[in-house]
Formats: sequence, C-alpha cells, structure tokens
Amino acid sequence: MQIVLYDNDEWRAKLYPLSLTRPVADLRVGILTIGEKWSKWLKQPVSFLTEEYLKPKYPTFNQDNDVLLIRAGVCPDERLCTEVMSLKAGEKLVNRQDIIAIRTTVDEVKLSARPSTDFYRPLVYVHDFVDIVYPEDIFINNGIEIRKDFQLLTAGRISATLSSTNTILGENIFVEEGAVAECCIINTLKGPVYLGRNSEIWEGTAVRGSFALGDDSQVKMGAKIYSNVTVGPGCRVGGELNTCVIWGNSSKGHEGYFGSGVMGEWCNWGADTNNSNLKNNYKNVRVYDYKSDSYRDTGLQFYGLIMGDHSKCAINTSFNTGTVVGVSASIFGGGVPPTFVPDFSWGNHGIYELEKMFSTAKLVFARRNRKFDNIEQSILNEVFEITRKQRD
Repeated sequence: MQIVLYDNDEWRAKLYPLSLTRPVADLRVGILTIGEKWSKWLKQPVSFLTEEYLKPKYPTFNQDNDVLLIRAGVCPDERLCTEVMSLKAGEKLVNRQDIIAIRTTVDEVKLSARPSTDFYRPLVYVHDFVDIVYPEDIFINNGIEIRKDFQLLTAGRISATLSSTNTILGENIFVEEGAVAECCIINTLKGPVYLGRNSEIWEGTAVRGSFALGDDSQVKMGAKIYSNVTVGPGCRVGGELNTCVIWGNSSKGHEGYFGSGVMGEWCNWGADTNNSNLKNNYKNVRVYDYKSDSYRDTGLQFYGLIMGDHSKCAINTSFNTGTVVGVSASIFGGGVPPTFVPDFSWGNHGIYELEKMFSTAKLVFARRNRKFDNIEQSILNEVFEITRKQRD
C-alpha cells in the first residue's frame, strides 16, 4: 500500500500564499512538515497528489495499486493513524462532512484526479485532530505539534549533551549530534526544546519551550525566544520570536519582533524589522483572502504576519497587524507596507521582474549550497501567472 497526501484547489487557495510554492502536505507545523509526520507515524514513504505545476518537484505514485489517500492538511496522531490504517478497500474516514482518508486504488485516482467518494462506505471519526485549513492554523497549533513531533522523534533515543556553561531548567530537552549552545538559559518546564543536528545557539540567548531549532540553523547572540516557536533547517535568527514558524533557509538575523505568524522559505528580514500582532482597538484581526479577493475576519485577537517564499524586506520595515505578503515580494521604501503585499511586488508600486528575481534566487540558493534549477524556476513562473490578478 502507498500513502498519498492529496489537496485540491479550494483547500490550497485558503492557504495562499504559503501553498503557492508547495503542496499543502509540505507545510511545516511543529518540528516536521505534514508529509514528514505521516511518513514517520506510518513508517513508510509518502507521495503527493497536487497541482500539475508542482508535480516535477513533488511526484505522486509508485507502482502499488492499493492507495491510502489522506487529506493533506490533516496532522496525524496515534489514535488517528490507527483508524486510518484500519480502513478497508472502499471505505472512507470522515469527520462530520469532511473527508479524512480514503482506501482506494491508483487506477481510480488516475481516472478522476480527485476521486468521487460518494460510493465509499463512511466511518465516522469522533475525536479531535489538528487540521491546517488557513495560514493561522499553523502558528495556532505549533506548540501542540512541537510536543507531538518531539515525542515522535525522541522516543527511545538518548540525547547528546550541552556544555555546562548553559543554565537548563527541567529535563525536557533533546540535543541532536553536533548541536551546540554556550552561556544560554533554556527553560523546558512549560514545553520541550529540540535542537537539530549541527544547530547553534549563541551566548546570551534565552529560550522558553516549546521550541524547535532545525538542522544547521543558528540563533544569534542575545535572542529572546518565547513559547511555540519553530525555526526550520538552514535558518539564521535573532531578536525576539514568539508563537511563530520560520520554515527553512530564511534569515531574521537581527533585532526585531516576529510573533503570531509564518515565514516561508528563502526569506530575509532586514535589521530592526518588526511586526505588530495586536490592533490598538483589540478587535478581531481581518486578513487578505486570495480566494475571495477580500478581507476575512479571522476571529483572532493576535495575528501578525504571513510571508510567502522568497520574500524580503529592507531594514526598519514595520508590518501592521494581520499583514499578508505574497511570494517573491521585495519590500523597501518609506512608510508602513499595506496589509496585503501582492506576489512579486517591487517596492511600493512596481513588479519584480522574473529574470531579476531568478538572478537573486541563484545567489541565495548558492549561500546554502543549493542550486536554483529549472524546476524551481518553472514553479515560480506558474505562481507569477496565478497571482497576476492580485497585481493588476
């Protein structure tokens, strides 16, 4: 049996700009991406059923005709995995009216791309689970998912040790090989702390769990990291972080506050960049919604910034509460940016030309020993067309 994590246009649009450059199942929440979670829980590889333009980077099938099709935004846990794996051919697991998983075949999936589920026998799942529907679901559930991933990754394993120069409160910490920290305060009494392979925490940093630091990432001197923070692999961070997720290969290396938000991959924040996450009138935050091309009420009092992949901002940028920045935006110039910065924006009113963006991306990738190849370019070409309406 093969595991396939599937999304569709409706689910993806609700998660724009984050899902413009990746399948929904490749979103990171907690320590791992959703796809990595399912793979580790079920102890086998997963593949993706997503948009055509993403398939060269995220392929779909192997040759096994027996398919367990799982909705891509669903985050696994032990009980849910048991129910999903017990499905028989022709059965579906549902929660209210929502599909969680379907036991089907490759032939049927290929025939319709999104197989009809009307003729599948429904089994009702009555328990709560984490479902990533909107971007805010990532930072809202990040603390829960760090705890779940921490147990999944560390069960039965022995942690490496940190230097005696650190002050560590509690024992809920796991240190992968090569991770180092000196002269730091790490509080694990309220949540776990996970330090990935070859990660570094520099002197004077204060960390309060739950916190996850990805492989080869670096926390600069004097950083203040509050609860429910994930820094993905290959990142450089500093300043103040609170209830936020930075996916990978991004830099927020200077002073400044990032809270109640999600930063995509290959992003960069200039020094002293800050975001607000609370309105002066304490009312619910409204954010731009790609699907409706209007603003929706999130029902949240705290909502900071959502930033798509490849976006960058100049020094001293101040983001308002509930700002959405699209993919590959370059933000500079005077004043506070609008609460929606369209994809491929250049400064206050221009459009970031693709060839110039590609030229910069090649240099950025090279700094992480990666290659900005034709597949990456083709994805961004498609995203440019998909988001043309937002720039017009």
